[in-house]
Amino acid sequence: MFEFQVEATSGAARSGLLTLPHGRVETPVFMPVGTQATVRTLSPRDLMTVGASLVLANTYHLHVRPGEDVVATLGGLHRFMGWDRPLLTDSGGFQVFSLDGFRRVDEDGVEFQSHVDGARRRLTPERATDIQWILGADVAMAFDHVAPGRADEPTARDALERTLRWLERCARRHRELSDGGTVGPSDRQAQSVRPSDRPTVRQTLWPILQGGTHHALRTEGLQRILEMGAWTGLAVGGLAVGEPKPAMYETLQALEPRLPAALPRYLMGVGFPEDLVAAVERGMDLFDCVAPTRNGRNGAAFTPDGPVNIRNAAHREDPRPLDSGCDCETCTTFSRGYLRHLFVAEELLGLRLLSLHNVRYLIRLAAQMRAAIRAGDLPRWAADWRRRYTQPG
Repeated sequence: MFEFQVEATSGAARSGLLTLPHGRVETPVFMPVGTQATVRTLSPRDLMTVGASLVLANTYHLHVRPGEDVVATLGGLHRFMGWDRPLLTDSGGFQVFSLDGFRRVDEDGVEFQSHVDGARRRLTPERATDIQWILGADVAMAFDHVAPGRADEPTARDALERTLRWLERCARRHRELSDGGTVGPSDRQAQSVRPSDRPTVRQTLWPILQGGTHHALRTEGLQRILEMGAWTGLAVGGLAVGEPKPAMYETLQALEPRLPAALPRYLMGVGFPEDLVAAVERGMDLFDCVAPTRNGRNGAAFTPDGPVNIRNAAHREDPRPLDSGCDCETCTTFSRGYLRHLFVAEELLGLRLLSLHNVRYLIRLAAQMRAAIRAGDLPRWAADWRRRYTQPG
């Protein structure tokens, strides 16, 4: 059930098909982020309408609220959130390491203070793997140590080494669960769910490559990950976390020739249009980010002519759609003037409509790149896209 086939290439860019237990995913693909088992302001029907094929959920947030045991009791993550297409869960590593001042790292794992109730909790590689197994997503991510984007070589090396040690533990625990093992005694409620009630026991684990912007570390880490065994996918983490964008692009450029062609490549936390285009040109396949919904809730929209701030007074009497080439509900129904009115009046509908459009924009952008790759013409397409995006008109 976990197969990936590259169907076309254009330079380093690839168009492929990823098969998962809950469906097939065409790549390159953008994954909307459903942090707490929901993509903010959007329903599952909205996501299907805009063409989402794969959604990401957050292990850390679902662990602290409502708890994986509650999700399991209510039928698993797919049923819980009303989404019957593929799901990927992150490990919680990024969220835990973002709690600077509220967490303590040791070799066994991370102790942190919950942002919900202030309680002290502990997350280990085994625990993160158990939680994701209980949630039941198609793809689970290994628990990793994320270093800041501008980390020096010793700091990035420390994060890489710990990530690799933790990866071995995640992989061992995932094999135990796949072979019929059960979750720990703290998950009594989850264990009470009959096996036939669980949404799926078919789940794959993907490793995360760290190393900051240090090319030699990335190369070494990749080789050591590949020596650990056979994987069905690979994530590149620790980018888009504060480093300059050119440094991210250079890191991907150096890494791409060394990546196994047969594995889908997931670039974590990237979701601005210019970054998607640059990353696809450098051989990346899957992306996720809160940018489209977060920006949408703040009145910023993605368009082919660059970002638009819908709050600007220039849109007050503008009868045009946000994007005349977009087929989403927002663009086919409402004017820029009306959208501005919603934000000025602080109406919640405005948040939903811009979030909906931004997610649709990125999904359409990925589809356009797939078509250009299949036509063997991505470099020309990307040059035209950049010219219009950065120089409207």
